[in-house]
Amino acid sequence: MDTIELDDTIHRPMATSQWPATPVSNDDGVNAQHAAADRPGLNEQQLDPTDRGPAAWKLLGTAFVFEALLWGFPLSFGVFQNYYSKLPQFADNRYISVVGTVASGLSYLGAPFIMPLIKRYHKYQRHMIWIGWPLCISGVLIGSFASTLEVLILTQGVAYGVGFLIFYYPILSMVNEYWVLRRGMAYGLLCSASGVSGAVLPVIAETLLNKYGYKVALRVIGIALIVLTGPLIPFLKGRLPVSEQSTTAKTDWSFLRNQLFWVFSVSNVLQGLGYFFPSLYLPSYASSVGLSSRQGALLLALMSVAQTAGQLLFGFLSDRKIPINALAALTTAAAATAALTLWGLGRSLPPLAIFAIVYGFFGGGYTALWARMSTAVSSNPTAMPMIFGLFNFGKGIGNVLAGPISGGLISSARSDDMYGMLKYAGIVSFTGGSMLLINDCIYKDLVPITHLGQNPHVYSITPALLQQAVKSPSYLQFGMVCMTLNHRMNQIQHSQSKALSERFYHYRGMAIQSLSESIGVERHNTEDVVLAGVLTLLLVDASAPHAQSARLKRHGQH
Repeated sequence: MDTIELDDTIHRPMATSQWPATPVSNDDGVNAQHAAADRPGLNEQQLDPTDRGPAAWKLLGTAFVFEALLWGFPLSFGVFQNYYSKLPQFADNRYISVVGTVASGLSYLGAPFIMPLIKRYHKYQRHMIWIGWPLCISGVLIGSFASTLEVLILTQGVAYGVGFLIFYYPILSMVNEYWVLRRGMAYGLLCSASGVSGAVLPVIAETLLNKYGYKVALRVIGIALIVLTGPLIPFLKGRLPVSEQSTTAKTDWSFLRNQLFWVFSVSNVLQGLGYFFPSLYLPSYASSVGLSSRQGALLLALMSVAQTAGQLLFGFLSDRKIPINALAALTTAAAATAALTLWGLGRSLPPLAIFAIVYGFFGGGYTALWARMSTAVSSNPTAMPMIFGLFNFGKGIGNVLAGPISGGLISSARSDDMYGMLKYAGIVSFTGGSMLLINDCIYKDLVPITHLGQNPHVYSITPALLQQAVKSPSYLQFGMVCMTLNHRMNQIQHSQSKALSERFYHYRGMAIQSLSESIGVERHNTEDVVLAGVLTLLLVDASAPHAQSARLKRHGQH
């Protein structure tokens, strides 16, 4: 789970540059030391020490187990997705993925709402754990009796997600009380927990599903979660004693007027839209190319391990003298490239395994940059918790929407010779396209135009790549390529490279013509509408010389 700082950290003022060369450091220890002083009759010497000692490590170890098991379960939903899609009662339903996206998405969406409650009602932290934990596990157990997708969405999806939201953030608040100066290490350990369990849980779930079916599998998993986590709840105790009165510093909302906040927020929504598709559909895709369900589970395990490594590395790099926009661009560009090539063209275990590693490493590394992004947005300590919460909220929006969107993208047809096996072409293209749009969003607003002339090769789109997109059965991929070309063209006009400008005019003309011819060719209505909107946006750009010649066959008039 992407961790969020719930307490008010104290930061030095930001540098004058929008992108500080070094991250804004935080003297978290000051805040923790004064927290006790705010409580009547409390002496700092009576409290357990921070960043060390048996109590701190006991809490962190307990939090690690909860993170590994209870967050690792929804991240393994791709195995259930593959199994459910083969059952007669679910086989014809395109929206099986909603179960998994709701379970994980609610934990993101609820972050900005649960955090103020925890701060305001600090004395009820343990009560929240005792409410959320049984609700979470009951979703698994009751889901084992489900025979319709709607019931699975309400139990394995909604109930699990709400329960996790209620109990997880109080645990994180307790971790913040014990770990102050070494909080980065503590968060890194927590982030690695889901990666450790992600290497094991998919294989266990796949074995249970194939041997006993989903009803028995869910009951076994639910009971195991009770046995493994229930006895540890008494160890979940915060460092600061319960106070009848609590004071909360007024949040500074001025960061909402900062353009950086909205750039990052939009990027998080886009990342949430595409990031979870591989974890949902990679096992099913592997099954379509002839791999076993065990190999599909192995791909998820590889992705989880790589995600942990990526989060640790990019979290470390974000503390160094590296521009945050460069790190964000690297993660999204690498993830997009892996999706559009290794996944879309993969037909055997080796390329799909490489995809799982590359995508997990770079795609997972993006959220590790949130801490650095927040300090770039605001230096006010009262704003930090809400910035983190809203970043999670944005990712949650994308995560929840990913379920119904994927239902519209997946095709009932299949062809072994077509991109993405034809059936998954829309899923693969949307995953890569959303990552490209993140890159586009960041560079559109944050990189000076003068940089384009210095690095023209960064934006080169080869004829082979364009032709591959044109031949793809997924016309949404055309839209992604066209939108990227359109924006790049507007930027290139400000550069000094005439040859580069002419090249983009040529590529964009080809893409527009292909897209206009694609609309109305027996596609789903949803895709037609999206394509028409994309093409309309391209045609209203007066700078495109090919725009006037492109012909709309069906929806282009709107």
